[in-house]
Parts: sequence; structure tokens; C-alpha cells
Amino acid sequence: KKKLKISGRELLSVPTQVFGLDQLQVLEMSPERESCLRYRMELLPQEISRLRNLTCLYVDSNNLKKIPAEIGTLSRLERLTLSNNNLSSLPAEMGALQRLHSLHLANNSLTELPAPLCQLRSLTFLDVSDNKIDTIPSSIRHMEKLETLLLLFNSLESLPEDICLLRNLHTLWLGNNHLRSLPAAFGELVNLDWGYNYCSCNFEGNPLESPPPEVCSRGPEGIREYFSSLHR
Repeated sequence: KKKLKISGRELLSVPTQVFGLDQLQVLEMSPERESCLRYRMELLPQEISRLRNLTCLYVDSNNLKKIPAEIGTLSRLERLTLSNNNLSSLPAEMGALQRLHSLHLANNSLTELPAPLCQLRSLTFLDVSDNKIDTIPSSIRHMEKLETLLLLFNSLESLPEDICLLRNLHTLWLGNNHLRSLPAAFGELVNLDWGYNYCSCNFEGNPLESPPPEVCSRGPEGIREYFSSLHR
């Protein structure tokens, strides 16, 4: 793969020469993990659309406030990391990224799960932890290939019934939200990996009442039995 990693102590913008590299497949503009430096790039330029062959774009830990609509033209993109920025919304055009299978959006300023994401039918991994999300649209049901959905540290008070249609989910982290109840069909998520010591469906830090935490700890069968007993 043709890869370029741009490193520097304080990256403020993308060097214009980059946009002439039309065969580039991997572009990395994130600070070194071990040095904990933070880049300060606020804008991803529209010219990003010239990099038609990009499969991976890493721009986490910057200061991005906006993603240009032109991101939707990167039809070969498979992996996009935007965590640790200042994003409060995403362009509708992101819904066109039909090859995208991994999207990282943790630690931003999103107040809802952006609707365009629900059009990403190839997505298997989505991390929107540590935002301010208080609603999940029912259109999440279209993300049928989703295997990992990380929703920790948000402001969710409820989940739509449609989340129970994501039968390929193996990992669903819901810790530290405001959930008082789960959808009645939650027990249908039979592929969640409820490990012996550690359950992949993490409920900690929620004021759950229906079902109570002790029921949740029994896994999907316990949750199914709980809801079916309510209707007897």
C-alpha cells in the first residue's frame, strides 16, 4: 500500500503537496500515540477529494470542527478515524462511503447519532463513545453488518427497538449513560459475547430498572425471560 504519515509537533494544516499524490492509499495525520501530542488542524480541506484511492484516513486527535462534504467522494475508503476532535455534526455525504467498515468518532461533541451513519451498510465497527449523544435513530436497523457498537459515556435515556435487529452485534458497550430500561426485544441479540467474567454488553453506570442489573447479568436468556414474564 502507498502510505504517507505526516508527523510534526503542531500540524495546523495539510501540506498542499499531499493532494497531488493521487495514488495514495493510506494517509495518517494523527499525533504519535506515545508522545500524547495534540495536533491543531481545524479543517480537513475540500481538496481531500483528489485522493480518490484512499482506503485509510487517520485524522484523530486534532482540533477538527467540520468535515467537508467532499469526504463522500472517497468511495474506496474502508477505515476512518476522527476520534478526539471537536465535531458536532457530520456531512450527509458521508452516507455515500459504502465500503467503509471501521469508523472511530469517540470523544467529540455529537449530540445525536448522525443520520448519514445509518446508511453505511458495510460498517462493522463504530465507536461514538464519550460524546453527548441522547438519541439513536430507528434507522440504525440498516447497519446490518455492525459487529461492534461502542456507546459508552453518552447521554442516552433510551434505545430504539430497532437496535435489536442488529443480529450480527458481538460487542455493545452501553456503560455510563442514563438508561432506565432496555427494549423488550433486547434478548434477541443472541450473538452478544456474554463472557464468563466479562460481558461484552456493558451496562455499568446506568440507573437500570427494567430489567434490573441482576437480570442483565444473566445474559440474553435472562433478559428474554424477564420481558416474557411481564406479558404473562
